[in-house]
Amino acid sequence: MDVAEGAQPERRRLLVLRHSKASHESGPADFDRPLTARGHRDAVAVGRQLADWATPVDLVLCSPALRTRQTWEGAVEGGARAETVEFPRELYSGDLPDLMERVRSAPDSVHGLLVVGHGPAIPELVRELVDPAASAASVLAELDDSYPTSGLARLSVEGAWSELTAHGARLEAYAVPRG
Repeated sequence: MDVAEGAQPERRRLLVLRHSKASHESGPADFDRPLTARGHRDAVAVGRQLADWATPVDLVLCSPALRTRQTWEGAVEGGARAETVEFPRELYSGDLPDLMERVRSAPDSVHGLLVVGHGPAIPELVRELVDPAASAASVLAELDDSYPTSGLARLSVEGAWSELTAHGARLEAYAVPRG
């Protein structure tokens, strides 16, 4: 789709969340690891952060693993809202190319997209997409190498999701909400 001369491309927001703190006790399979008590509190704090940012979310793509589903549920408890929530398997088992493909395949009607997933793919996705030249140095400084649990990035994307490329987004905000 061509943008009319002088018209600005449509801006979209991509929110990228690493799940909250999960249990590492032996027992359940990785897919079924639950959040810890701290993880539950942090997930609610993530919801408060999302509500504070007031970024409308049309679609949530959430890994189907227990800890990511519980993170989203806690975020809703904290005030997060979304039109639609999906649980694509590739957000659990996939790597960076899988996540990029999933983001690029978001419908054109989606202006606010939240991806809830796991390390290392979630931090890799943010680092792949962020254009350091278009992002504030102070916000980039907050995005440290660890991208801890409950790490939440808000990116601005110009144009269609299908056209999103490496370094094609501006990092607007980064937070690590704690409850």
